[in-house]
Formats: sequence, C-alpha cells, structure tokens
Amino acid sequence: MTDSFKNTTDGKYEFTINYSERELTCHVEREGDILHVRMDNNIIADLELQPDGTAVQISGDELPDSSIEFIKKQVLDQE
Repeated sequence: MTDSFKNTTDGKYEFTINYSERELTCHVEREGDILHVRMDNNIIADLELQPDGTAVQISGDELPDSSIEFIKKQVLDQE
C-alpha cells in the first residue's frame, strides 16, 4: 500500500491504495465516526470508527481487513 496523500480541510481525503493487486485512488469523506469510502468509482463502503480505536465495515462492498486498517490509519494519522 502506498501513502500518496491529499487532505482537504472539509473532511475529505484522497490517497492511493493497493487493492486486488491494483493501485487505486481512494476517496474518503469523514462524517463524524463514519468514513464513506470510494475506490475506482465502483467500490463503495462505509466504515465506522469504534471507541477502542478500531474501524469496522458497516455497509458496502466487502473490504479486506488490511485495507480497512490502512484507510483508518491514513485518515486518523493526517488529523
């Protein structure tokens, strides 16, 4: 996974991620404890940040745990 990153002040994040052996642009919009994830315009998922610091997927296309952890880290480490 790569860490090319673009962060805006409105809770929107953009970075690249390796997914299914492809490098995709990942767009994340944070709304409170919910992360709305969109990759390659056809992979869509919502993640919920838990009080213990973990993230769990609550809807959308199933993402591997490694991708969920990477997305969470990219968003939280940039704040």
